Amino acid sequence: MNKKYNALKLNQNDNVVVALRGIKEGDWLSIQGDTDTVQVLQKIPYGHKIAVGFIPKGGKIIKYGDCMGIATDDIQPGFHVHVFNVRGLKEEERLSIHREMQLP
Repeated sequence: MNKKYNALKLNQNDNVVVALRGIKEGDWLSIQGDTDTVQVLQKIPYGHKIAVGFIPKGGKIIKYGDCMGIATDDIQPGFHVHVFNVRGLKEEERLSIHREMQLP
């Protein structure tokens, strides 16, 4: 029997997953590529990110195994991760984080 997933984890080190369809508040994530169980706490549009673990204010948002932004507020598991709670990286931050994470 084929399992139906509603989210995709793009890299094992990611702390966010991507919604494969619109997800309603209260639904549970079925994450392709992971066994985490997380209840969605807000309505999530298709293609948007969802936190799968607690991300503290100032913490890195990891997608594709790379830091794609910094949390501007604490983000609880199951919450929407988007422009209202994430800021982009300045070039010097990006370079520093890549060195820290040993990325090319």
